[in-house]
Amino acid sequence: MNAEIIAIGSELLTPHRSDTNSLFITEHLNRIGVDVVSKIVVGDERARLTDAITLAWKRSPIVIAIGGLGPTEDDLTRECVAAALGRTLHREESIVAGLEARFRFRGLRMPEINLRQAMVIDGAEIVKNAKGTAPGLWIEEGGKIMILLPGPPRELCPMFETECIPRLRKSLPPAAIRTRVLRMTGITESAADELSAPIYIQYTNPVTTILSTLGEIQLHLKSFGKDEAEALALLDELSPQLERVLHKYIFSTAGESLEVVVGRALGEREATVAVAESCTGGLLAQRITSVAGSSSYFWGGAVCYSNVAKSDLAGVSPDLVEEHGAVSAAVAQAMAEGVRTRAGTTFGASITGIAGPGGATAEKPVGLVFIALAQASGTQVLERRFPGDREIIRWQASQAALDMLRRALLRVRE
Repeated sequence: MNAEIIAIGSELLTPHRSDTNSLFITEHLNRIGVDVVSKIVVGDERARLTDAITLAWKRSPIVIAIGGLGPTEDDLTRECVAAALGRTLHREESIVAGLEARFRFRGLRMPEINLRQAMVIDGAEIVKNAKGTAPGLWIEEGGKIMILLPGPPRELCPMFETECIPRLRKSLPPAAIRTRVLRMTGITESAADELSAPIYIQYTNPVTTILSTLGEIQLHLKSFGKDEAEALALLDELSPQLERVLHKYIFSTAGESLEVVVGRALGEREATVAVAESCTGGLLAQRITSVAGSSSYFWGGAVCYSNVAKSDLAGVSPDLVEEHGAVSAAVAQAMAEGVRTRAGTTFGASITGIAGPGGATAEKPVGLVFIALAQASGTQVLERRFPGDREIIRWQASQAALDMLRRALLRVRE
């Protein structure tokens, strides 16, 4: 079963307001086997809104319109839906009485314009709104369903969860949609697709989508079944095949962040870590300590931004800095080993690099980063050249350092 969502309001077309309601609705629809195939945002303009509703009603069995049910002149949803469906509106006196009671309870006079909220499309059923003055509407025609909901999330969310979902469950055949996300780092989008596409293109169910985010590649698997067990079984058939070819890069299949995965691995192995950072300025330490309980495995860190700090805080020899430069494999190694020795931890991690926009040379461009991980068996140093601006480079450097620690803890081999 497919659905379309129309988010209504000119404010949603500005940079100051975003539509979060559709995410909430999509999540709950997926749980009962409804696939959202289209989401659009339409401003408060009568002709465009009527056209959008008409098109959605023609092509999808479920249409959900969000917003535009308030009392003001730019709240046009009721009128536009009535026009699209060829219906008229009437005033519902029970809604009028409820509105008046609500205002009396607050000791306020109800403005005349609030009567607009009592206008109901002929043939529609009222969806109760316990949190606000705008009731929703439910319309069924020819096996199709149109749902009108108010825009404020504090009103929409309980209405949809308690009033709409139970009714949809009764109206629709049993079905379930389930998703799984394989989260990866240390691989490009094209390389991930090259490895995984020969496997996932053999399946039309689950459907696989590949996405690229900052320092991370994600494979989204979405399965459709008659119930949850069938949908999960489909995921369990495809997912392990993808995991086998991508195992070096996958850090989570359960939605966890890389810092959570690393923290759990440190805790399970009773290992500890200390960090020495230059270009990331404490970002690595911040990410590690964002996880509750990190005090059991994180000793602390030093922001060794200057050459003097590298010597004083991490024990890096000034002669080493002079010979190789602050941004070098040798200095990264010395920082990791120095902080590990001083902290007495299982691991010492370090980052030194050029985040830009200045400070680069022909030999050492912006984005050049050295990451080191020291442990009893030795020290590993990685050289990376990250694209992007200062913040992107810093984030990717911290991501690479965490992944380096993950691989060491889980003994992931190249």
